[in-house]
Parts: sequence; structure tokens; C-alpha cells
Amino acid sequence: MKAYGPLLFASVAAFGNALFAAGQKKSLNVQNPFSFIFVAAVVCVSLTLLAVPLFGKADFGQVLKHNALWALVSGIGLFLTYLGFNLLYTHFGASQYALYAVISIITTSVVVGLLLFKEPFNIYHLLAIAFAVVSVFMYSLGQARL
Repeated sequence: MKAYGPLLFASVAAFGNALFAAGQKKSLNVQNPFSFIFVAAVVCVSLTLLAVPLFGKADFGQVLKHNALWALVSGIGLFLTYLGFNLLYTHFGASQYALYAVISIITTSVVVGLLLFKEPFNIYHLLAIAFAVVSVFMYSLGQARL
């Protein structure tokens, strides 16, 4: 499971992200993006509440007592993600995901992982980030030629 766990979890997240992108893209005829974001967030919270018992006892008081700051940070992050995706996909299309993906690699892997939490980093990680940046450059060239 050690080798397949990350692949499985990343695949679930990637599938969810694809559904999220499709929903955001199809919300084009919504005048106010926050109305769509609100409805999507309500669905997300509802599904999360249904899933809570599947993962053991929930103690929301303890979560708030020990993690209030990080819950606030995460909540702000979810809001910005919802907003950014909605604006990106409704104004420029889901094909712009490559740009988000590379910026996300940099902000999450480098800023959060390496700088904030001092996670291990080696030459292979650096090369992967460099290739990701090159891929966005190549993707942008392709988009400009359409």
C-alpha cells in the first residue's frame, strides 16, 4: 500500500479536481460567481459531514482548540481556490489548468513544503519543478499559435 497509497489518493484528488473544473467551466451563465461558489461549497460541506463518521469519532471542539489558526488558513485557502478556479475557468477555460498546476507546484511544494515545513528536497525535485515551468512555457506557446 505504501507505493500505491499516494497514487490512489492523488488520483482521487485529480478526479475531484476535474469535476470541480467542469462545474466551474459550465457556470458561465451565472452572473455573480459567488452564487455558484456558495452552492458548490454547500455541496462540499454536506458531503464532508456525511463522510465524517466513516473516518472515526469527530471532535470538532478539539479541532478548534488545537487547530483554529490552521483551520482559518485552510478556509481562506479553499475560498481563494474556489474563487480563482471560477474566474480562471469562466473567463479563460479549463485549458488554462496547466498554468494553475505549475504555479501550484511552486507555491505548494516549494513555499509550503520546503520553506514553511522544511520537508526534504533534492535535485530530482528541483528538476521536476524546472520541467514543469518549461511545460507551461511550451503550453503558452501552443496557446498563442491557436
